[in-house]
Formats: sequence, C-alpha cells, structure tokens
Amino acid sequence: MRLNLDEFPGNPEVKKSLSLAFDEERFPHAVLLEGSAGSGTGLLSGILAKAAVCLSNDLQPCGCCPGCIKAAAGSHPDMVTLDGDSNPKAFPVDTVRQIRSGAYIRPNEAPRKVYRLQGVQNMSEPSQNALLKILEEPPENVLFLLTAVSAAALLPTIRSRVQIFTLKDSEPGTEGREEAAAIAQAVTAPGEAELLFCTAPLIRDRVQFQKVLAQLFLLFRDAAVLRAGGTSHLFGEPESAASLASKLTRKNLMLLLEETGRAQNALERNANAALLVTAFCAGLRQAAGK
Repeated sequence: MRLNLDEFPGNPEVKKSLSLAFDEERFPHAVLLEGSAGSGTGLLSGILAKAAVCLSNDLQPCGCCPGCIKAAAGSHPDMVTLDGDSNPKAFPVDTVRQIRSGAYIRPNEAPRKVYRLQGVQNMSEPSQNALLKILEEPPENVLFLLTAVSAAALLPTIRSRVQIFTLKDSEPGTEGREEAAAIAQAVTAPGEAELLFCTAPLIRDRVQFQKVLAQLFLLFRDAAVLRAGGTSHLFGEPESAASLASKLTRKNLMLLLEETGRAQNALERNANAALLVTAFCAGLRQAAGK
C-alpha cells in the first residue's frame, strides 16, 4: 500500500517522510502538523485521515472505496473530527475523556480508528493532560492526527508523545522581513504610535501586506518555540525572535500567532485593507498585553 498525497501541494520533505513511514507500515500513532492558516495543515490531516480508513489495497486514499466515500461525507463511524480552529471551545475535558475511552473500542469498518483534532493550540492544559494519558499508552489500530499553528502551544509532555511535522507556506524569501521585524519590535513599545507608523504603508499595498504577515507568522512562531525551550528557526533573523521571547510570555506569543493567522485569512477574503490594518494593530497590542 502506498500513500497518495497528490492532492497536497508543496512541502516535499514532509510528504516524503510521511509517505515513507506509511509505505513501510511504521506510521506513528500520533502526528502533529504545525503551520499557519495557509500552510494546509487541515487539508493534509484530512488526506491522512482518509488514508487511514481507506479499504484499497493500492493507493490510499483511493477516493472511491466505501471508506473514502464515507470519510469525504463526514459520516465514517471510525473517524472523529473536532475543529478547534472554528470553535476554540471544542476540547472540553469531558470530550477529551470520551475520546480516551472510545479509543479502546475496536473499529467498526476501517483498519483503524482516527481522531482528527484540529487547532489544538486552543486546547486547555487540563484537556491536554487528559489527552496525554491515551497518547502515553495508545491502543492498537488508533491514529491521532493533530494540527496547531505551533507545537509550542502544547505541553512538553504532549510534544514528546507525537511526531511533529512543520508545514511551510510558499517560500516567503526575504521580502517583508524588515517590515515584520519592525512591527514585532513596535508591538512591545510603550505606546501604539510606532506600531501604527510601521503598518500604515501596508494599507496601500495588499501584496506586501501578505508578505509581511507571512514573515510575522514565522517570527512569532520562532519566538514561541524559543520561549518553550526549543531552538528551531524559520525566520531569517534569530535575534528578533530572541528579543520577543525575552519580553513576552508563551501565551502572549501564541495569541500573536493567532492574531496574525486571522489577519492572513481576512486578507485572503478580500477584507478592507484600512480597516484590517487598524484591527490588526489593536489585536497585536491586546495579544501582547499592552
């Protein structure tokens, strides 16, 4: 059996690693896909979930077997999906406990049961601890697929029990990096004048606004990783991430990530640039506790 990832663009290294593990039947029991709103974490988790319940003996997901059809319709009895991106309150402790107990029930139709938990950056610490118990001693034939804007939002104990794959948007290069670093510095300034000054040019250039948001996401992500004790760098200026990590809490940094993701989504939906920049500045200040 081979993993079919033709519908997922980009991220060749991640696709290669996932395909190799799948093809050699050593796919991890728990996977965390981290990345921004535009990186495709939701799309990839959906493809992997379909592959897990696919009944084909060749490419999985095949898209035409009963398992794939039910998965696409959202009616497969062996697949549970919770969307914390759309509903930040999707992971109460009682619900996670139900997942924990349900995981020990044998699959109805598929080779395995799949729990697809999207946006777990919104999962509370008590809920994460409840989930940890099933991740530590998972039953056979169960797959957990988690997505988050950053693995740094999760407890170290959770991160140690999952295999993390970082998805990237289309390569941002260096465009927008200087503006992003200036905006990040302005976020922690005493007043809001500097932030308004840095973001004002973005009102007139939507393309540049998109590039700056992509760079900001990487910068806030790096700072959150540093704050959590990691060392991974995706933004081109480690000193900027280090400065942010020294000034803000992990919670503040995760809120900044979420605010940037919301701005990316709004810009893609053709939101009014002037109103978006104003709201974005206010959101960044609030996320930073200013």
